[in-house]
This record gives sequence, structure tokens and C-alpha cells, in this order.
Amino acid sequence: MTPPPNSIGSRNVAVIGAGAAGLVAARELRREGHTVTVFERQKQVGGLWVYTPNVEPDSLNINPDRTIVHSSIYQSLRTNLPRECMGYSDFPFVTRPDDESRDPRRYPDHREVMRYLQDFAKEFDINEMIRFETEVLCVEPAAENSREWRVQFRSSNGVSGEDIFDAVVVCNGHFTEPRLAHIPGKQIHSHNYRVPDPFKDQVVIVIGNQSSGSDISRDIATLAKEVHIAAKSDAYEKESSIYSNLHIHPTIDRVYSDGSVVFQDGKVVFADAIVHCTGYKYCFPFLETNGYVTVEDNRVGPLYKHIFPPALAPGLSFIGLPSMALQFFMFEIQSKWVTSVLSGRVKLPSEDNMMEDVIAFYAKLKSLGIPKRFTHFLTDPQWTPMFEKLKPHEAVLISQSEYFNWIAEQCGCSSIEHWREEQYNIAIKKDEDTFRDDWDDDDQLIQEAYRDFAKFKPTKVCCST
Repeated sequence: MTPPPNSIGSRNVAVIGAGAAGLVAARELRREGHTVTVFERQKQVGGLWVYTPNVEPDSLNINPDRTIVHSSIYQSLRTNLPRECMGYSDFPFVTRPDDESRDPRRYPDHREVMRYLQDFAKEFDINEMIRFETEVLCVEPAAENSREWRVQFRSSNGVSGEDIFDAVVVCNGHFTEPRLAHIPGKQIHSHNYRVPDPFKDQVVIVIGNQSSGSDISRDIATLAKEVHIAAKSDAYEKESSIYSNLHIHPTIDRVYSDGSVVFQDGKVVFADAIVHCTGYKYCFPFLETNGYVTVEDNRVGPLYKHIFPPALAPGLSFIGLPSMALQFFMFEIQSKWVTSVLSGRVKLPSEDNMMEDVIAFYAKLKSLGIPKRFTHFLTDPQWTPMFEKLKPHEAVLISQSEYFNWIAEQCGCSSIEHWREEQYNIAIKKDEDTFRDDWDDDDQLIQEAYRDFAKFKPTKVCCST
């Protein structure tokens, strides 16, 4: 499809990845009048949400020569946010009562999210912009002092090539390269977890109590003899109301070769296996910037507002780096800003001014004692124990609503809706075993959401069940 005419400026843009970030970036770029090519190494759209039962032969993903499996989805995964607030702003993630194969639950499984992304790609004719089964090998400036970018790629049939673009938008996600706690013994990272069967009748330690740690520990508890969660926060004071074999402890102090695990409170457990639910590292193996963009303790930088490297902007940008936020909405609003900057409709500050902002931001995080690895962490400090020490005026450093509002102001688009933000704030505070199925505290917000959804044409929204 030919992009619509644009009186300001049209660019030839490469998008790396056709997951939730890449899909909406491609749509927004074409809406703004740019010519778009999306590179996707898999056979289909979806990125993170493409499930496969296959796992890597190296359970801890340490061997650099291993066969990489890019999916981190486990079989039982359901969303930890209600579907209304998860979707893009103008393509509601609602139930499809006309299709019995769809999951109608408010907190649906991963297959339903995948179907939603497929629906989105079909609705906006995005597939025609995608080069499937094409791996990006290198992204680099086309020449010294050039504003163009060279993208080298290889297709699944072994054919290599390269193209020149005015800009590259990196949307390759950050849920493939695991972060690990360094301890001995039989272990796997959650990236390689799919089903609980291998842990039947075993004593299992799960390191981490965020979304995946909480879900996976409960999943394993259905078959394991015991499951012990090592958690950093005061979550260890809580116990599961359903699984009598699930226990929560403070962090691990030490591990011995005989399988004994000693927690910070002195309790000892003899474990058959350890599962690392310790998150992921940002990784851009294809990116060559002569050392300008680096990843240090999971800080990708220097980046202006998590998106633009000052010296390389606007030709290089990143969509989707911040975590602990409304991901799909964030991808969309970041994409709107990037596309408007590329067309010239919105101007960035000078390189020096952007760099000053980045340096000031990093300095503020350091003064508050926030480690580099939390640079791209967007959430409300009130609900994050690590940030409880922050004063109200410091919340802007990591508040997603302030971040969204700021970007919306830059590009002249709508920011996050009240109901969407409130649904998110309610959901992230829930940690009961049955929170996905027992909810009755946001009926008014659901009504607000569906009043907004009614603005869109019938093909984009179905009735709530």
C-alpha cells in the first residue's frame, strides 16, 4: 500500500521486529506518510507472544553458540492486566463473541493476545510491509557523517542482502537474553520454562516474585512436592492461600553443592532444582554505533527519554525499552512521537540539550540510590518497595503517567485515559492466587472503557460479555 501524501517530509524507515512494538510503530510510520519495511525473523507477527513448546538446550542460556529460542511464553500464561487496558488506544482488546475459539476472560491467555495482534496486523494491512523469516545482522551508519543507515540481513533460505534507510526504529524486544543469579546446582531460567511436568514430586526454588515468578511458582506447585520462592521485597511475609506446598522466603544467602539453599533468615531447604525468574537483559547484537550506544548493567544509553540517542537522533530510535508499564499503549505513544519527529512535524531539542537532559536524569537516579538496571523502570513508586523512600516530587522520574503525558504534549496526541491508568494501578497491586478470576472492584472503569470503545467502527470493537 502506498503511504499517504505528507506535506512535511517522508522517510524510508526500517523497523526491526514485528511484535507488539514493531506492529504499531509500522502503522504509525505509514500513517505519518513514511515508507516502511519491517524485518521479522519469525514466520509470523507477535514477537514475544508467539508460543512454542521448544526450549533451548542450554537451560541457563549461557553458551553463546547455543540454538536460540526467542519465545519466553509458558503454556499456562495469562495476562496480569485486564484486557481493556492492555490494547492499543484505537483498536480495543475486547471479547469476540462471534468466535468460539477465542478466550473471553478479562485476563485471557497468551493465545488470545496473539490473536489480538494478528487481528491488528490484518486490520491495518501491516503484513504487506513485513519481510518474514529475515534476520537483521547489522545496523550501522551508511557512511561517516551520513544521516543514512545500512541494514544487512539474511533470509531463512540463506540469501543475504543490505538496504539503505533514512532511519531505523529498533523494536526487537527484551525478553530473550536472561539475567541470572550466580549460584551452583541444577537450574533453568524462566525463558526455558513451559510446563510443570519436569518438576513433579521435586523440591523447587523459584528466584524472583514478579509476574513470571509468581505465576510459574504457582504452576509448578500443582505437581511439585514443595515450591520455595526467594523474594527481595516484603512479599516473603505472605503465604499462598491455595497451595499449601508453596512457601515464600527472603532472598538466598548461599547455596551449597549438596543442594542445600540457605535463605537470609537462616532457613535451609534442600532443593532438587532452581528456577530463575530474574528478568532479562537488553541485547542488540546487530547494532553497530562505534560504541556510542551501550548497555551497561541493563541501562541502554545514552538515550533521551528512553528513545533517542542524542548524537544519532532522529535516525536511530528505540521503542519499548521501559518496563513495568502499560506496554502496548506505551509502544503506541512512543511511536507517535518518533514518526512525528521523522516527518519534521515535531522538533527534537539540540544534541547538546538532549545530552544535558540525559546526564541530569542519570545523576538524579544515582543521587536517589537507584541502580543503573532500573533506568528504564516506569511505575508508581508507591507500589514498588524499592522506591518507597522517594518523595512525591521525585515520582516523575519513574511515573508512567507523567512520561505518557510528556510525550503526548510533544507530538500533540491524546495521553492515557483515566480509566486505563486506574485499571492498571488497581491490577498491579493484586497478588492473590485468584485475582484474574475474582474481580469486582472496577465495574465503573469498565463502563468508562466501553464508552470510549464505542467511538470506534464496529469492525474494531465487539460487545463485552
